[in-house]
Amino acid sequence: MAGNKRRSARDRGQVAFEYMGFIPLLLLVGLCAIQLGIAAYAANQAGTGARAAARTASHDRPEIPPEVAGRSAMSHWLTKQGHTDFDHSFGDGTVTYTAKVKVPSIIPWIDDFGPAERSSTMPLD
Repeated sequence: MAGNKRRSARDRGQVAFEYMGFIPLLLLVGLCAIQLGIAAYAANQAGTGARAAARTASHDRPEIPPEVAGRSAMSHWLTKQGHTDFDHSFGDGTVTYTAKVKVPSIIPWIDDFGPAERSSTMPLD
């Protein structure tokens, strides 16, 4: 019996040591999950901006430039740093706008996840 008491007293600190080693892994998994959500949000905002720009460009005489309308429809924290870009093309009675949004990074050591890109096509008035 005395041997069991010594072993349990000696092993008590082992669990805390293993737990401290596991915490960085849990934090990294949590950051990756948040980063995935940010990437999905950036893609959603790119779609919103592309639709607003295409809708504005489809009018005969738009009141504001389509790029301004697209940026106005998007979240301010994505557009304030100038990480958005718009391309457009005209087809047979249609206009297509493509919005590219740089995906912000929260994971240390990784600065660039590339752009989220979405397109929208509207008929011309």
